[in-house]
Amino acid sequence: MFQPGASLTFDNAKTALDAGLQAIAGGQTDIDFSNLVTVDSAAVATILAWQRVASAKAVSLSFRNIPANLLSLISLYDVTALIAPNIARADLPHH
Repeated sequence: MFQPGASLTFDNAKTALDAGLQAIAGGQTDIDFSNLVTVDSAAVATILAWQRVASAKAVSLSFRNIPANLLSLISLYDVTALIAPNIARADLPHH
């Protein structure tokens, strides 16, 4: 399971994007945001980029433990419909 660091902002988005793309290329399908604390709009763009690449490879990603501040940005930028199907709910069993 791929885990970005504590920050996903303009300052480190390219590094996080590349690490996530490498994880996806290596077969990772779960992205766990439990360590993520600091975000800005670059985090939303990074998630969408990961999802776009995975979708092009016919791979479905699962996003886990998305912090409230990132969920708020996802909603603010009106991309919930694009990301929500991939958000793993804590109240459902995971495989």
